[in-house]
Amino acid sequence: MQVDVLNIKGEVVDTLDLADSVFSIEPNRDVIYRVMLAQQANRRQGTSKTKGRSEVRGGGRKPYRQKGTGRARHGSNRSPIFVGGGVTFGPTPRSFRTRLPKKVRRLAMRSLLSDKVANQKLLVLDSLDMETHKTREMTDILKNVGVTSSALIITSGSNVEVVRSARNIPHVQTAAVNAFSVLDLLKSDLLIVTREALSTIEEVYAS
Repeated sequence: MQVDVLNIKGEVVDTLDLADSVFSIEPNRDVIYRVMLAQQANRRQGTSKTKGRSEVRGGGRKPYRQKGTGRARHGSNRSPIFVGGGVTFGPTPRSFRTRLPKKVRRLAMRSLLSDKVANQKLLVLDSLDMETHKTREMTDILKNVGVTSSALIITSGSNVEVVRSARNIPHVQTAAVNAFSVLDLLKSDLLIVTREALSTIEEVYAS
């Protein structure tokens, strides 16, 4: 599998051979779904909290006598059936963290990368060296390379100019090559990656 390498003006300057073990496998939809759910669960804070019957204030006195009123017997007006009472089986702080095997996570990433290539949703840039961090410069680059939908830009390292110039553009995300996830790929229609970052991706996921 070959892919064209573009410069920031949108001109083809070279071609690259992609590693078949990373970019040409049959996507495993089930694994992608499992990893997506796990990553969404891991992002949950798990800090929701309600007070149970033993935690709400008040209710120490029996609200009315046991017999003779015609009403049901009660020992506290902080029972869950009363206004101001505790919550039955309400949420309490907990961890939603899920851990999947490393091979499963890698398979999901390779599946999505292969899907991007198969659907011609991968753009490789020779470099992404920017003179400033102005949004206008990034907008012009995206226009030159033909970006018309949501995009994820992956660079070889933390590039301050790229991050700052793209953060105000709707539906455009940026990430370092060691920090993007399956969720990032799913959210973006187009994957834009520099030549150096692509080399790192192949080195990591081909093994």
